[in-house]
Amino acid sequence: MYAQLTYFDRPRGPELLAAEDFAAEARIKPAAASVPGNISTYVLRRADGTEVVVSIAETEQALIDTGKAIMSTGLLPDEDPALLPGPDRVEIYPVHVYYEHPGARS
Repeated sequence: MYAQLTYFDRPRGPELLAAEDFAAEARIKPAAASVPGNISTYVLRRADGTEVVVSIAETEQALIDTGKAIMSTGLLPDEDPALLPGPDRVEIYPVHVYYEHPGARS
């Protein structure tokens, strides 16, 4: 199992966040869903708009292929590239240990 951490380190306002949320729903999620081996994605966002996206996949290649699938999507007519600057950095790690907590909600 592998994890990808995608960082948006700079604060972002409502306009940028709305553009990102639209892109996630309209393009990114469908592209990621088309790649076999993806397990889950968690979006961690602070009030100032900084964010870390944690993506879990069965293999490192699935994460790489997902990135390629996302980048191959064209912007939709309602999307403004100026409002989608992209992440500050992306890191991939092998999952060393996974703990499942009994009774925890997923």
